[in-house]
Formats: sequence, structure tokens, C-alpha cells
Amino acid sequence: MADTFDVVVVGAGSAGCTLAGRLAARGLTTALVEAGQVVVPWDSLPIASLGATAPGHVLNWAYRATLCQGRECTVPRGRVLGGSGAINGGYFVRAVPADFADWAVPGWTYDDVLPAYRRLETDVDRPADPAHGHDGPLRISRPAGHLLAPLTTPFLDACAELGFRAEPDKNGGDPPGAGPVPTNAVDGFRVSAATAYLPAPWGSAAPMDTLTVHGGSPVESLLLSRGRVGGVRLAGGTELHAAETVLAAGAVGSPVLLQRSGIGPEDTLRTAGVPLRHELPGVGRSWSDHPSVFLPLRADLPEPHPNAVGSQAALHWDSGTDPSGDLEVLLFARPFVPGGPAHLMCAVQRPDSRGILGITSPDLDEPPRLDYRYLRTTSDRHRMRAAVRTAADVVRAAGWKRGAPEEGGLDGWVLGNDARLDEWIHDRLTTSVHLSGSAPMGTGPDAVVDPELRVHGLAGLRVADTSVLPSVPRRGPAATAIMIGERAADLVAPPS
Repeated sequence: MADTFDVVVVGAGSAGCTLAGRLAARGLTTALVEAGQVVVPWDSLPIASLGATAPGHVLNWAYRATLCQGRECTVPRGRVLGGSGAINGGYFVRAVPADFADWAVPGWTYDDVLPAYRRLETDVDRPADPAHGHDGPLRISRPAGHLLAPLTTPFLDACAELGFRAEPDKNGGDPPGAGPVPTNAVDGFRVSAATAYLPAPWGSAAPMDTLTVHGGSPVESLLLSRGRVGGVRLAGGTELHAAETVLAAGAVGSPVLLQRSGIGPEDTLRTAGVPLRHELPGVGRSWSDHPSVFLPLRADLPEPHPNAVGSQAALHWDSGTDPSGDLEVLLFARPFVPGGPAHLMCAVQRPDSRGILGITSPDLDEPPRLDYRYLRTTSDRHRMRAAVRTAADVVRAAGWKRGAPEEGGLDGWVLGNDARLDEWIHDRLTTSVHLSGSAPMGTGPDAVVDPELRVHGLAGLRVADTSVLPSVPRRGPAATAIMIGERAADLVAPPS
């Protein structure tokens, strides 16, 4: 097997599989390197199963993290071909135009990236809509017919009753409102980027002899010499050489590999015992994610069809300062455990608070430290209260009560007092697992990559995953991660 390639892609998640598949199809010899396994067990494929996200499951990294003072959790990240997109709930919503305007990165306006969003999809619900793709590898649809959960219509009716606008197309760039959630599940099964972009035996793309997949292959370090990265060294010592190396190991894995290779903040590396080789203060610093809490509903409600996604519908709205929608209530119509309740997830979609992550040792087996620093600002706390109070209003609306009374432990005594509600939120606080911005694009002192995704000050190295987004998008990043893979392919090897 050759150990020299045109491109080495580290990480076979949503962006990495997309990038590797596109590059190999364009004739570049490409090595796709995945630390986890490359075979997804059959029982993890159905969209109704979220078992692979459980702590200790072989298909996820299960990082320990601090969310805020006194509140810790385990954060699942995909450890398998397809990455987190192979184990998640199927929520497939684009970032909104305001996200790209906020980031203000040249070449990354919404109009700039729309062709990549369109290229990745076949939207079966909107075959004539120019905002959507019609011949891409991922089939996108919205719950309907027997795949519409019994709770979905009451949820949308209640949102309308409360005066929220309808948003029937969450991927249309329209003003925020209530509407069905687009999904990339087909016939009850997840379709990850691995399934869509890679050839057999991993996926359904056309055969390509230019692609080599290395499974169960953690990367020990980058091969860095005289300001150029020439490939990677795998655990065990094997080296893969390439003219171009692209990190697509995710918003945790990519900054961790940079730091382990001596690239990052000097103080973090010194504390971890790693020699500094190239200082980039923004690696692992000042990232964001959506803080969230779950409001359980009555446990004896009808469950959706086995082939239906759990994330059925969402309300996005403006807390008062963000017309593009900085709050979300998401309907999880499927119980997380058999016989359990459905849930509403309440989240702040444009948080001010920023997190930090860093390695604590050069040892591959030593997990990084993740500190989310959630709800540190007055604004974030205010908006989280608003999200929870709105969710309570939704389940108490007449339209909702016809479908499902609420049983989440919230009453007027808690809802009517900020301090008591803050305590309620603290005890239930979790993360949406949408970490972004840990190796951000830009030109400022904390930027890690330029608009071409090239790491500042180093030749032969790019980053292409949600770590490059300057902040977490206002919607979940699954679709945006694949878009980044599409854009990265165009930057490395433009289509002929």
C-alpha cells in the first residue's frame, strides 16, 4: 500500500468523508484516516436508535466536560466512519444568512456557500425550488404522512396560537418561525456523509481506486518541518505523506491534534508538556455551543412510527435583539428510552459565552479538557429563561393540550421567579453537542485558518470542519459540516 498521497484527510466524519469522496472522485490520490472503526453496526443504523450516543459506547468518544460551575456531563462525539452524523438524530438544517454576515469572512457569504449547500442535497419536498439541490448525494425531506409524529401537529398549532410565524422551510433562508425539521434519514435509516460520499463497501458512491481508508488509526502527530506539514504519523509509527494535509477530525479532534503537534497557545502546550513548534493562540480558545435543557412531556403519549425521526419540528424566534432567531424550542417526539417521555429541548442559539479546550498531556489516551463556560453572561441567562418559559407556554396552549399535556415539573412558582428558574435550569443544563469555532477562520490575532482554510503560518495544512466557523451557527451544524467539506474540496481541487 502506497504511503504517499496527493491529500491526507484526518477524520472520517461529516466534513472529512465529503472532502475525501469529492477529492478522490476528481482523481487525487486520497488517504482518509479515521481513529474509530469503519463498520457501523447494524443496530446503530436506524434513526430511532440513539444508543450509540450513550456514555461508554464504542462508537463515541464520550468526553467529560464542565458545562458551568457545579455542572458536568459526558459529551458524545462520533468515533466511527461518518462521525457524529452516523449516530445523531437526523436534524439537518442549514446555517442562516445572518450567521455568515456575522462571521464576515471573505468568500463565505450565504450566497457564496449556497451552491455547496445545493450540491450536497436532493430535496425531495422542493424539486423546483432554486434554493435547493435536486441531484446531490443526500436525500433531504421533512416529516409527513406516517412519518409525522402524533405530537408534531399539536406543537405547530400551539406555536401558531401564540403568534409565532410559520417557517415551512427551515433551509430556505426565511425569517425564523415554527416548522418541520429537515432530515437526511431515509426509510428509517441515517444517511451519513460516509454512506453518501464514499464507495462500497462503506457507501453508495461510484467506485474510485484513488481512495484509501485507514480505520482504527489514531493520528499521533503531524509531520511538521521548516514551516510545512508533509503528512501525519499514526499511532504505532506508520507515516502517511502528502502534498496537502487536511484536518477534519471535528471541533474537538482537530484542535487537539494541532495542540499535540505543538501548534497552539503557548501556555496550554507548556502545561501539557508539549514543545511549542508554531504558536497560534486561537487553537481551542473561544469556541461556542448551544446550551440547552430538556422539558419532559407526559410519558404515556403515542410514539412515532419506527421509521420517523425524533426531531420533528422546531420553533426559532427572536429574544428581542436578533431578528434571525437566537432561541430554539425543538420537539423530540420520540422517547429517549422505551416507555419514557417525549421532550422539548430549549436552547440559546447565539450564545455570548465562550468555551476553552486543551490537551493535558501529549499522551494519545489522555482526553482533552473541555470547559463550556455556559451561561456566564447576563444575556445568556436571560435568554435561556425566555426559552424555557416559551416552551411552557407552548405546552399550555389550547392547540397543544389537545395532543399532550405537559408534565415537566415547571409550575408558576418556578416560572415566575428568575432565581428559582435559574436553579431549575442549572440542574438540567446540558449541551446540544454543536461545538464550533475551536480553530476559527479569519485574520485577527485569534484566527487559526484563512478563508482558504489554510492554517496561518504553515504550508501544506488546512482545517475543514465546524472548528473553522467563527461561532456556532443559529441552527444545528450537521448540514453546515457537510457544506464545509464541499467547499474544502473546491479549495483543494476545484472541479473541472
